[in-house]
Amino acid sequence: MTRPEILAFFNERQQAWAARDPEGLTAGHAEHGTIESPIFGHREGRPAIRESYRALFDMFPDWDFQSEPLLIDGDRVAQPFSAAATHTGTFMGLPGTHRRFKIQGVRLFTMADGLIQHERRSYDFTSLLIQIGVLKSKPA
Repeated sequence: MTRPEILAFFNERQQAWAARDPEGLTAGHAEHGTIESPIFGHREGRPAIRESYRALFDMFPDWDFQSEPLLIDGDRVAQPFSAAATHTGTFMGLPGTHRRFKIQGVRLFTMADGLIQHERRSYDFTSLLIQIGVLKSKPA
């Protein structure tokens, strides 16, 4: 994919994020693509990836994903982001706490044939757990 094609691809994905659209987000993944996620672990194939998006929006229905400018190197893309949401659904066996959280992270993609072949999600998972009350932090 060219740089302009990659930029257009991720611009369309931002619209799917704003709509909290699991089908739209899944459509950007290759049929046998993979993701690595702190919440969902290793998922392979569109059905498993689709389920991860559905589960995300069930746990955090107001998920607000904001992308920062992409870093593009050939078929590899880094997408710094922030996300904010309220924990209302069951997450890791914990019923909704109705606490808000905000995280920052980066998503690393390998692209091929106009689709995401592999995605690795990296963010401060511990901070998320502290913000929703799963973990307690100690003062410095």
